[in-house]
Amino acid sequence: MKKHIYLSLLLGSALLASCSSDPAAIADNTKPVQVTLSSTGTTDALGYVNASGKLVAKNSVNVSTRMMGYITMLRADVGDFVSAGQSLVSINNTDIQAKGGQANAQIAQAQAAFNSASKDYQRFQNLYNSQSASQKELDDMRARYEMAKATLDGARMMKSEVNSQYRYTNISAPISGVVTAKFASQGDLANPGMPILTLESSGNLLAQVLVSEQDITLIKTGMPVKVLMKSTNKEVAGQVSEVSLSATNTGGQYVVKISVPQSKEYLPGMYVNVQFPFKRSGSVNQDFQESVSVPKSALVENGQLTGIYTVSSSNTALLRWVKTGKVMGDHVEILSGLTAKEPYVVSAKGKLFNGAKVTTK
Repeated sequence: MKKHIYLSLLLGSALLASCSSDPAAIADNTKPVQVTLSSTGTTDALGYVNASGKLVAKNSVNVSTRMMGYITMLRADVGDFVSAGQSLVSINNTDIQAKGGQANAQIAQAQAAFNSASKDYQRFQNLYNSQSASQKELDDMRARYEMAKATLDGARMMKSEVNSQYRYTNISAPISGVVTAKFASQGDLANPGMPILTLESSGNLLAQVLVSEQDITLIKTGMPVKVLMKSTNKEVAGQVSEVSLSATNTGGQYVVKISVPQSKEYLPGMYVNVQFPFKRSGSVNQDFQESVSVPKSALVENGQLTGIYTVSSSNTALLRWVKTGKVMGDHVEILSGLTAKEPYVVSAKGKLFNGAKVTTK
């Protein structure tokens, strides 16, 4: 009989112990965690479309020549700053010098013929006035004079052409900027139209992105945008400066350029992410879906899963798994798992877990 009593007491103690270790029981006895709630940001008044691209120089030119010849001098290297008008490249001009000598000889010959024809024409003019020469003789002298003058003009034009070719053997910088590419070296053979150097204007950069055909009609010159500099993870204000209306040479994408604040931290080629705002008005964006966004700090990472805490009707923390989308600055787009205007936990004064009692601030 006593054994049965002891056994009953032991079973009762074990039952009480198991009940005291129940997580629900612990949660009931713990002090509620104070949390701060916020509603999801939506695009009721403002939606956005993201586009990725890079920084480019506002002015970029290729330095080349119209003459074929060996490069005898190249006074620039990648990274050098050059001023407009500064001599950069010299090309062997032996052939042009020979043509210049020929042009000078032709000018001298034509000048002598013109001087002789001019004197003969003046002489026959006087003879005709004194009725000592016929009209035909005067006409022949006039024709000879005009032919000599035309020959002299042609020789002088040839000399001008040779002089203009000299400019392409001594090439100067067309703009002030930085040498960003070098395609030839001293001693190489320069070909007409082939670039030798690339210059980009320094300190004047644009963000260049490609936009799809669905969005290009909504982008206008002067539109304010947000630009995320990926190298520094900073968000700066920008303004649309150029909008291309043709995608023939860009694979179906339209080029858009944005003016950005200038800084020594930014260099051509750095990647950017541009956020275009599209206001809801009239027929614009009637089919634009609401985009829910939350701060990055409100998200909970667990392996490959991403969640966010909400508050249930019984004032307990509820971990909601969500699917994220675009990232812009310190906010993340929520594609699914959280509806618009639904409150979520921004911060908590204590450790949160699924089912913990909470009190809202």
